[in-house]
Amino acid sequence: MGKVEFIAMMAMLMALNALAIDIMLPGLQEIGAALGVENENHRQYVVSAYLLGFGVAQLVYGPISDRFGRRSPMIIGLVIYILSSLAVVAVPSFAGLLALRFIQGVGSAATRVITVSIVRDIYGGRAMAEVMSLIMMVFMVVPVIAPGTGQLILLFGDWHLIFVFMAVAALAVVIWMHMRLPETLHAEDVRPFTISSVLDGFRIVLTNRVALCYTISSTFIFGALFGFINSAQQVYVGIYQLGVWFPVAFAAVAVFMAFSSFINSQLVGRFGMRRLSHGSLLGFIAITFLWLMVQIFGPQPMPFPLFLAFFALAMFQFGWIGSNFNSLAMEPLGHVAGTASSVLGFMGTIGGGIIGAMIGQAFNGTALPMVAGFFTVSVIGLIFVLIGEKGKLFQPHNPPV
Repeated sequence: MGKVEFIAMMAMLMALNALAIDIMLPGLQEIGAALGVENENHRQYVVSAYLLGFGVAQLVYGPISDRFGRRSPMIIGLVIYILSSLAVVAVPSFAGLLALRFIQGVGSAATRVITVSIVRDIYGGRAMAEVMSLIMMVFMVVPVIAPGTGQLILLFGDWHLIFVFMAVAALAVVIWMHMRLPETLHAEDVRPFTISSVLDGFRIVLTNRVALCYTISSTFIFGALFGFINSAQQVYVGIYQLGVWFPVAFAAVAVFMAFSSFINSQLVGRFGMRRLSHGSLLGFIAITFLWLMVQIFGPQPMPFPLFLAFFALAMFQFGWIGSNFNSLAMEPLGHVAGTASSVLGFMGTIGGGIIGAMIGQAFNGTALPMVAGFFTVSVIGLIFVLIGEKGKLFQPHNPPV
């Protein structure tokens, strides 16, 4: 398998996770109406239930993939994803839907943990950051097209068809992976699957200051993204009355993130992960602070072009933060890549999901809770980066690869 195909496959595996979230955003209102959900904020639980299963299951896939390899656990996870998606077609209640969304998240967790482990098996240092940036660039195409795809599906049928589409997409990726991806776990890195070895792997991860602090920082930053995803439909449709144009606005911001990831892949080998990600984090703080001030003291609601400009600029910074922080957290943990990816993914998803749910549930008919949440989490993220780096930013620790 060549590098281009490898990047495309890893991106598609990770994209199944984004697909499970973004494609149904246009259908949340219809889902709520069909299943008797009266409180519009409760529709957000369709996202939160998925993220809960996605986060918890990551603790399992890492140690299993360190013992049994990457391929088999990945295929098992994807089969769970496919079956739970198809089961939604017959779901009778909102509670049943949430249960199946949790199970779907359990299956999808394999795509997050094992994909990162596969990349770490093959690449390290700045080379890993470059590859992860390219993967994230392709991965970000999904938020560009997924809401529009969901909206298009709703023109031809009801919201159940969205889940059928997810199952078919996952099946196609399973076939591709089964035919083309070899096992990447090196024999010398196989770890026994025992309680003591798993706990030891967790100890290695949680006692590494750099890995832990970058994980906590990215958790808060991703919490802002999850907060937006939870309330995107309410902001774009409820406040700005975009209607069927909601997917277009959603895609516009995702394009900025994809472009940002591409630029990062071109620059990270020259400037290093720390210089780029630290600068973008400071930029994220500055942009969200100015955005918050305009949100508080400016016209209500903020003119939509201005809102979209602030949001796009913030997400452009996010594109430089995500892949670099993930690579910085994984860099010292290559010998326990599966367990490391598992623990870091669990913390990032559960923590980010909780933070995002808090931001989403604070929705009060304005964008203020979301914007204030963005600024707050970025400042907290900076604090943990400073702890991890002992107060020094922009220090190039890794030589070029």
